Amino acid sequence: MEGISIVLELLSGVALFLFGMSMMGDGLKKVAGNKLELILYRLTNTPLKGVLLGAGVTAVIQSSSATSVMVVGFVNSGMMKVVQAIGIIMGANIGTSITGWILCLSYIDGSEGIAKLLSTATISAIIAIIGICLRMFAKKTTYRSIGDIMMGFAVLMTGMQMMSGAVSPLRENPHFLKALTMFSNPFMGILVGILFTAVLQSASASIGILQALSMTGSITFATAFPITMGIGVGAACPVLLSSIGSNKNGKRTALIYLLNDLFGMILWSVLFYVVNAFVHFSFLNEVMTPVRVALLNSVFRIATVFILFPFIKLIEKFVFFLIKETRSEQAEMADFNLLEERFLVNPRLAIYQTHLALNGMAKKARKNILRSLKIMTKYEEERYNKIQEKEDIIDKYVGKVSRYLMKISEHELTVRQTKQVAKFLNTITDFERLGDDAVDIADVAKSVEEQEVEFSEEGEYELDVAKSAVKELLNLTIFAFTEDNLERAFRVEPLVELVGNLCSALKSRHITRLHTGKCKLEYGFAFNNLLNVFENLASHCSNVAEAMMEMEYSSSYIKEYHRSIRENRNEDYNRYYTQYEMMFDINGYQEKKKEKEKEKEKELEKVMEKEMEKSREGEKTKRKEKEKKEKKTKKKEKKEEKQE
Repeated sequence: MEGISIVLELLSGVALFLFGMSMMGDGLKKVAGNKLELILYRLTNTPLKGVLLGAGVTAVIQSSSATSVMVVGFVNSGMMKVVQAIGIIMGANIGTSITGWILCLSYIDGSEGIAKLLSTATISAIIAIIGICLRMFAKKTTYRSIGDIMMGFAVLMTGMQMMSGAVSPLRENPHFLKALTMFSNPFMGILVGILFTAVLQSASASIGILQALSMTGSITFATAFPITMGIGVGAACPVLLSSIGSNKNGKRTALIYLLNDLFGMILWSVLFYVVNAFVHFSFLNEVMTPVRVALLNSVFRIATVFILFPFIKLIEKFVFFLIKETRSEQAEMADFNLLEERFLVNPRLAIYQTHLALNGMAKKARKNILRSLKIMTKYEEERYNKIQEKEDIIDKYVGKVSRYLMKISEHELTVRQTKQVAKFLNTITDFERLGDDAVDIADVAKSVEEQEVEFSEEGEYELDVAKSAVKELLNLTIFAFTEDNLERAFRVEPLVELVGNLCSALKSRHITRLHTGKCKLEYGFAFNNLLNVFENLASHCSNVAEAMMEMEYSSSYIKEYHRSIRENRNEDYNRYYTQYEMMFDINGYQEKKKEKEKEKEKELEKVMEKEMEKSREGEKTKRKEKEKKEKKTKKKEKKEEKQE
């Protein structure tokens, strides 16, 4: 029963410790607002700054896992590069060791006088009273958050005292002392440290328990060192879990946390135990105290970072080797790398770089729509999933490029440069919506596949014509933008009108087919939804072309242009519209049907001719064989006559 009581008290202490640490960290985050996040991804342009900031932020929020999870999110969203994350994670590993030093305060004790006033119980009580007063009576949110910090600290200290009190009877337990000797085996010690921290999801909690156990006087350096190394590796568990569902860069960032402590564990364990085999360190059997445990933890982490810091670039290459980069990722990163902060001092160059990055976004949106149109013809689940994946990439451009354009607009710009920034801000939205159109088309294709929808031959033909017109419109718009070709931009509007007219006509024809029973009602929804997406797509293409024209002409000219083409339809507009009308004729189904029938007749005639030819060849073969037999018979008869 005594053993169960000790375990329950220890677990209660761990629970209070974790709750207090979480409460204190949350309070610190609220006091700082979003400043911690801003500091993390704005001030990490050098590895050294990353290490210092990672250590500082982790010391504040008391959790290396929380800092690393935050960084995984930044990298996953494209706000931060993997190489920046390495420095922050290294710093986080140093910062988390600060908790061990704070926990040393919980072991301050005294019997009387000033020593009693400075004891842990007194300090915790005073802080708890101030904290609860602020929490209950303060009106300002900041003061209430400070109250949370103080309450969290008091709970944390109480938890540590409970852990220490729970394990204190074990100092005289022979079974416990015997069990500890097995942890001096490096392999067992490391394994225990990993497993224990993976379960608790907190390196600070594991170090706290080790400090509590050290109060029994039974923990030696030989036991504490391997456990400390294992604790670092086990702390990677929550970070790795946070990367589930993130992109490859997010997974690479989580892996860095594991590799950092794994390299440190392998390096120092090999070095320490190889040297010890020859030197036989005398301090291995020295008894550890809470202060010594905190010191060991800090030295181990600082030494690991010190050794690995010069190899940050190699670590980056290694994680990219382990989680390989696809061509599309390389293209994406290449586009984002164009948006360098140092170019902002030269707006002309920054705007040019933005255009190049937007070209990448436009081309990806175009390619995704072409993929979705392809699975309308032949559905493939793998291709459908790829469309969803690429849509996530397209969405990243919106935040990246928009933020960069806003930074450009903060500088002094010419009138033309202001127009260019406005043009790009407008077109970002339309390219993002083109990406959404690709997903919508893919969803229609999936619905058609799952419901086993089969359109009539006439409906299939009309959809093929509409898809061809949409492809032409998409190519015309995207290449007009990427090549900055105004002539192509002026050809977009006639095709936009034609696509709109095609969609309206096809909807009417489909309703007629539904009434006559040529198509089923459930098929009509898919057909109609697809045409709606085509109309939206045409609208976005029109917006891109209009934004390009506004660069060269005033808004009043553009309004007049649109009014004139709708009412007067100038010569160029009419010529382009007529060309497109001939290219994409939905009335050609009957003619095409007749052509198919003629082709079938021709094929049938060819088959008949081949059969006749085979028959004639067969008759010839038979005649030849008959003639050969007759010749043989005559020769035989002549031979017999001669013999007689």
